[in-house]
Amino acid sequence: MSKSKIEVPMRIAVKRLVLATISAVLLAQAFVVAPTFAQSPAIDPALQAKANGGDAPSQVLVGDAFAAGNGQPRSSSQLAEDLKQAAEWYRKAADKGDIAAEMRLAALYRDGRGVARDMAQAAEWYRRAAEQGDATAQATLGVLYSMGQGVPQDYAEAYYWLDLAASAKGPNQGKYAANRQMVGTHITADELADVQERVAIWLAAHPR
Repeated sequence: MSKSKIEVPMRIAVKRLVLATISAVLLAQAFVVAPTFAQSPAIDPALQAKANGGDAPSQVLVGDAFAAGNGQPRSSSQLAEDLKQAAEWYRKAADKGDIAAEMRLAALYRDGRGVARDMAQAAEWYRRAAEQGDATAQATLGVLYSMGQGVPQDYAEAYYWLDLAASAKGPNQGKYAANRQMVGTHITADELADVQERVAIWLAAHPR
């Protein structure tokens, strides 16, 4: 048998093998289930109406709904859009002085979620909540001052906010006091006296 007569059936067999392989790949792809992602969260109409009407606690809840989603996986683009919406709702409430909203918005700026990461903005929103007496915000602001993040590094200012945080009873009171003591090693006796006077004045105006 000539060489050409042998090569013909071999070519046919190779073509059949290639076609069978392509068919198998296409068949497998046809049965691949595309991942399903959650849509934007469904907001209770009554809650949405209150939020649209300017009720700050309702605006925070709407923001929380966007931040949490529906409890299902979200695409990266959907997550980004939801967090952007959450930030906008938190800002509406934060502009009214709602502490919960100020804290949530500060965290978004700190982590760069829904907004561009901006430690100065984070510090500013923590400050607003801290000035209203939120111990967590006071402690966080104290840490930011001790590290110079979003604010100039200032150990005396850090001690001031940590001392206020440690004056509030709560599960983290001991931790705040420990942080205050560590920061206290970086300030002078005169600075300490000035800070303690400021703390006394604040506590007199905001009894706990």
